[in-house]
Amino acid sequence: MLARAMLGGAPQGILMASSTPARQRSGNAARATALTAFLTRLHFYIGLFVGPFILVAALTGTLYVLTPQLENRLYADQLTTDSTGPQRPLAEQIAAAQASLHGEETLAKVRPAPAPGTTTRVMFHQPGLNDYEHLAVFVDPVTLEVKGTLVSYGTSGTLPARIVLDYLHRHLMLGEAGRIYSELAASWLWIAALGGVWMWWRTGRGGRGAGRSPRRRLRRWHSLTGLWLVVGLVFFSATGLTWSKWAGSNIGALRAQMGWVTPSLSVQLNGTAPANHAQGAHAGHGDHGTHGAPAMPTSLALWDQVLASARAAGIDAGKLEISPAANADSAWQVKELDRSWPTQVDAVAVDPRDMSITSRADFADYSLVAKLIRWGIDAHMGILFGLPNQLLLAAFGVALSAMTVLGYWMWWRRRPAPGATQALLCQSWARLGLPARLVSLLLALALGWSLPLMGASLLLFVLIDLLRARTAEAATEPA
Repeated sequence: MLARAMLGGAPQGILMASSTPARQRSGNAARATALTAFLTRLHFYIGLFVGPFILVAALTGTLYVLTPQLENRLYADQLTTDSTGPQRPLAEQIAAAQASLHGEETLAKVRPAPAPGTTTRVMFHQPGLNDYEHLAVFVDPVTLEVKGTLVSYGTSGTLPARIVLDYLHRHLMLGEAGRIYSELAASWLWIAALGGVWMWWRTGRGGRGAGRSPRRRLRRWHSLTGLWLVVGLVFFSATGLTWSKWAGSNIGALRAQMGWVTPSLSVQLNGTAPANHAQGAHAGHGDHGTHGAPAMPTSLALWDQVLASARAAGIDAGKLEISPAANADSAWQVKELDRSWPTQVDAVAVDPRDMSITSRADFADYSLVAKLIRWGIDAHMGILFGLPNQLLLAAFGVALSAMTVLGYWMWWRRRPAPGATQALLCQSWARLGLPARLVSLLLALALGWSLPLMGASLLLFVLIDLLRARTAEAATEPA
């Protein structure tokens, strides 16, 4: 009896010991399945409600990065000249530009001809223009001939045709209210990308080896495209948020708190102005520079003297911009504008009284984080590596657009019949374990605070979900 019990006890003990890992694996699998179901519903909601905004951002961004060469051809008469010989002083070029106008414009800044065969851009404040827009007068630096006038926008200096594309990408030409669309797309893009990777990993690697039905092929193409783009999706989401309206303000505050600020000039001649500021929260697409009160009237001869002082101080890029002092207690600014590789964005402040350098901000002195942010923004805009950067962004934009359209096609083919029971986001969340629910709730609160439009749209998702649940419940109640 004892031997029998001993013989019988060992297998039972082994069975009990081996059943514990099995239960753990089963529990882990159940939690992973519940998480996958929740992320699938969230991914669906993002695609359904935010997908149109992502598609518009992808299409307009693709058009924007493909058009610098087109802009150069459209405005070749204003941007280039056949004249050869020594350039005339800036003072004479500015005087020629002023003489071509009607008098209500105020001189704002000047961009000297960056290379032989190009024109000088004399920029004016003009009543009626939008923020960060100037009236640019293009002057032949050799003959002083005025080659034309165009509206110029931002530090990038885009001209009318590309301004339209910039505004479409930035705010759909709806003003500040329209910026909601682009910030909403950037806020959710990285969540959709990372959630898609998880779903691909958990559901048979995007349908590989699972049949050749049209639905599975669509799903596979959608998944594989997302996998190829995932790094770019996160990158564009992060860089896009840096100049968004609400999230961008929070990012700027975080950068200032962490010391990730971009060095900037102190232009105060009497007293000391703050030496740094966070430039992450841009007013729009790209870095637009200052846009305030017109500069005080100055002697035209000062422009040449300030330029000579800046050149002597090492400001040697071909593309640069000179801004006069805003008042008697301020310095002039001379900034390099070459955001290609290698990046040349050094800047100096010049005291107009003795032409001394009172402050400077050299790219070499930027912190690593500040450099990465500068490069990231310029890569986002297709500037950093020139044509290769443009072509890469264009391919990315086309692929993202195709992936978004595939997502809608998949939904259309699988759309539920009227009255059919549909899975709900709240139900999927409720099936998560308690720890997962708490973690997801804390993440939602943190992200909702830092990315306000994400938080607001998530609440909208939940409200839509509750309304769907209420409608389904009412439909099943007996009459």
